[in-house]
Amino acid sequence: MYTLGIWDGHDSGAALINDGKVVFAANEERYTKRKLEVKFPVNSINEALKYANLKHSDIENIAFTTTELTKTLERAFPAMKENYYKFRRRKVPMPRFEHARHKLKYNITRIGRTPLSTAISRSIVAKQLRSMGFSKFKLDVVDHHVAHAATAAFTSGFDKSLVVTLDGLGDGLCGSLSTLENGKLERKIAIPARHSIGIFYEQVTNLIGMRELEDEGKVMAMACYSFPFPFEENKFREMFKVVGTEITARYGPSKQYDVLRSLCWQMPREQFAYMAQQLLENVVAKFVSNAIDRYNINNVVFAGGLFANVKMNMMLRSLDHLKHWYVFPHMGDGGIALGSALYSDHEKTGNTKYEFGAYLGNEYTDDYTEKITRSDRSLIAQKETPAEHASHAAELIAKGNYVFWFQGRMEYGPRALGDRSILTRSDVEESKEKLNIYVKKREWFQPFCPSMLQDDAGEILEYDGKGDDRYMTMAYPVKKKMQHITKSVMHVDGTARPQLVDDYNVPYKDLLKKVKKHMGYGIVLNTSFNIHGQPIVQTPEDAIATMKATKTKYMFINNVFITNRAGV
Repeated sequence: MYTLGIWDGHDSGAALINDGKVVFAANEERYTKRKLEVKFPVNSINEALKYANLKHSDIENIAFTTTELTKTLERAFPAMKENYYKFRRRKVPMPRFEHARHKLKYNITRIGRTPLSTAISRSIVAKQLRSMGFSKFKLDVVDHHVAHAATAAFTSGFDKSLVVTLDGLGDGLCGSLSTLENGKLERKIAIPARHSIGIFYEQVTNLIGMRELEDEGKVMAMACYSFPFPFEENKFREMFKVVGTEITARYGPSKQYDVLRSLCWQMPREQFAYMAQQLLENVVAKFVSNAIDRYNINNVVFAGGLFANVKMNMMLRSLDHLKHWYVFPHMGDGGIALGSALYSDHEKTGNTKYEFGAYLGNEYTDDYTEKITRSDRSLIAQKETPAEHASHAAELIAKGNYVFWFQGRMEYGPRALGDRSILTRSDVEESKEKLNIYVKKREWFQPFCPSMLQDDAGEILEYDGKGDDRYMTMAYPVKKKMQHITKSVMHVDGTARPQLVDDYNVPYKDLLKKVKKHMGYGIVLNTSFNIHGQPIVQTPEDAIATMKATKTKYMFINNVFITNRAGV
């Protein structure tokens, strides 16, 4: 029995599951080329069916999520959603009353789901599905934070876990606390949207001059450039309180915005970011610690956009009573199409464990890739065996080059994990700077991240092995004696966000083993295969276009080695 999950909001997408396995999952941005796309996920749905060789009429179970008032209005009036997308991504000139618009948004979106809004949303989504060719299907509605919880609980592999979700807001809530026990996912705590520390962090992002729902990671990175001070001196410390398993905000979002705006005017933005990050870490750590004590469950899983913050996650990992952790890799709203499908299937089958991995998108044959590349006279294409591919790439990396690396199925989620990656040395800052100048064009304070062999992690990092580190969801301190090999993948505070590579990606592991022969350690700088501000590449055509736009010289793509004649 196939179940299709869809999400038609921020970072829209689709996911398909069958017989306890995630078959396909992708986000619409990869097809429309608009980062964090908000349109109905027509392309993602069709690609999922195409991958599984299914017709629209074969799907009988479909699930979607989030039927709050504002989402329902956006479904009814798509121009509203498009206008806000352009406004939020700053694709239009600053409108009049910008601050008033932000405050209005935060107040209206606190209104949760109602029977009427749910009925209207269901009707609109069903109509869109029928227009695509779906006919006899049952349409399930899944609560926003239930969808988040399902992603973490059902893909972690734990039989029993404490399930924490935290984000900006959705369906009137900003977070939840659930337990997975005896085959049942049961919500214990719901946190109203008024008390959202996720909205707080969004507002900080906006006031610093960045894009909310997109640049929060930059705030986290910038915070490390402030001079440190104790939490007792933090001017934000009274904005949130944690009592037991309750988080309460001193101000509603509108008043909070005014207070933050006033404080932001008075200090450097690095200090402003530091105070926000420090507050976030302290509040969430106290909440999670109290939850572990209350429910006496020390395997803890996390989902929701707040858990993209790897520095906060590092603090959670260090909690005394936490035994094992798991952060769902597509933790933001881009993952809730899959969460909807998982929970809908769970309700029908009772299943609580689903086969899941990072590589769930499109793939292309070697023959197709060779045909595409050989037709372009500006490129030199050469077929290689997998072993030759790995050796050749490692040799170029060891010589200080950066290379494009495109293999197998596209990764699911925001991180490049060795199938749509750009790679270079981890120990030479000049290679990082070259990569940033010609390709990534990112802010100077944003760090790059490493991929490394699982077997080398204990020697390079202060590593405890308490969690799943395949997905770049956790930060670790780098051992001081090893910081000479992590110069280009370590933040100013001495931490790194690693991907630990083992047999789950054999071609990538083989590459790292070859790098180890050259450099002594199996580690590279790994960043997403895209130009900053654009989605990660999806097709060989996307990869070639990016190669030409950036004048990149070398690419390894599905066992074809490409040299760009115009590369530098």
